[in-house]
Amino acid sequence: MTVLVSGATSQIGRYLLPRLVAAQRPVLALSRHAQPDQDGVRWWTADMRSLPAPELPWRAIVSFAPLDAWGDWLARQEQAPAEKIIVTSSMSVLTKQGSAQPAEQALVALLQQGEANLAAQADRLGMQWTILRPTLVYGAGVDRSLTPFVQRALRTRMFPIPMARGLRQPVHADDIALAVMRALHTSAADGQTLQIGGGERLTYQQMFRRVYGSIGQPTLPVYLPGGLLALLASAWPRMRGPVSRLQQDLVADNSMLGTLLGVQPRPFRPQPATWRAMTPQQAADRIGQEGAR
Repeated sequence: MTVLVSGATSQIGRYLLPRLVAAQRPVLALSRHAQPDQDGVRWWTADMRSLPAPELPWRAIVSFAPLDAWGDWLARQEQAPAEKIIVTSSMSVLTKQGSAQPAEQALVALLQQGEANLAAQADRLGMQWTILRPTLVYGAGVDRSLTPFVQRALRTRMFPIPMARGLRQPVHADDIALAVMRALHTSAADGQTLQIGGGERLTYQQMFRRVYGSIGQPTLPVYLPGGLLALLASAWPRMRGPVSRLQQDLVADNSMLGTLLGVQPRPFRPQPATWRAMTPQQAADRIGQEGAR
């Protein structure tokens, strides 16, 4: 039976598609822009908010798109469009709860409401559901967190390294794709909200030093002490939230992930290729090459 994938062009989607094809799962990949079909993957150009219900139920819906949109879509359905739905949320729902920034408070509220509504609508329709809360995601060269620093460093030949001690736990997109595959093939994670972080915890400074060491081209490291970061936050209000969390630990507890799905995410060992955008075929070639499974 078909698996509908929303957010198929996202960094997690680029790793999930080849995994689904290798498992011989027919894939219907949703995109707002036309994409060429490929072996095992049929692309559907549509807006998920106006998606028609399928004539026959899908095996599963997998989504890396906004939670609230899927909850609202399910609320309009009279019968289950799929047996199961697996979605990603964010660890921000926990780590940003105490933020003083209105925009971040709004994000937390949106995530909380989205998770609750999706679970409630899935329960109403008799669908099994699993919510994954990842930490900082990397690995396909299209993230908006670490890759932009690398791209800027390649242009300017300078790489900023904040001297901060808060712990981080970057998680590879392929490890999230693996967790999705396990959730598809077992009922162990049905009705569960699972945290998923990387295989090791690093201070913010250590994480950036790893990124710097992986660039593969000569760049100058520029260390940013705490006083300078505080000055930046005072000068640019939008920086206050991010700077205030540099000394905080933003990590996940992978114990339930390992117990229920048997997933042990890889440590943070980026390579130069980590920061180059890839296609699903390139992701398929890279699966398993950047860390133990």
